[in-house]
Amino acid sequence: MRPTVELPADARRESGDGAHLRLATREDIGRVVALEREAFSDAWSRASFAQLLDDARALFVVACDDHDVVQGYVVAWYVMDEGEIANLAVGSAARRRGIGSLLLDAAIATARARAAVTVYLEVRDSNESARSLYASRGFVQVTRRRRYYRDPTEDALVLKLDLQPPSVEPR
Repeated sequence: MRPTVELPADARRESGDGAHLRLATREDIGRVVALEREAFSDAWSRASFAQLLDDARALFVVACDDHDVVQGYVVAWYVMDEGEIANLAVGSAARRRGIGSLLLDAAIATARARAAVTVYLEVRDSNESARSLYASRGFVQVTRRRRYYRDPTEDALVLKLDLQPPSVEPR
């Protein structure tokens, strides 16, 4: 049974070209797996994505076009006061349209809503566009995992975002 999870109100916006976010469903998994294989050489399995649908600690969100076709997705976990963005991908035909930003912002907003203090992620050292996106949201490198990725072998950069509680305006 699917846990009751909703996107925080500040994560329910659209990208500039009308892409919208919603929680992933079983019907989305085939398209998500196809995007996963397009984006990553060491792709997650269909079963890995299916298990997320029943995990209350997980956020599994898809970004869809105006015909509800999945263009990208994000997977994040939240445990205690930490979040981890485990996977974020956007199909090659939909890149550079703000969909990655939309997905990342949803994961960060959910972290805040779940009272996370920090959010972590790993990114390939060579993935300049992803690194730029993460830096734009305040992520900083905390360590390097040598030869972490396979096919091709490459270092992973571990990035961290410290979340600040929303500031309260004095009256």
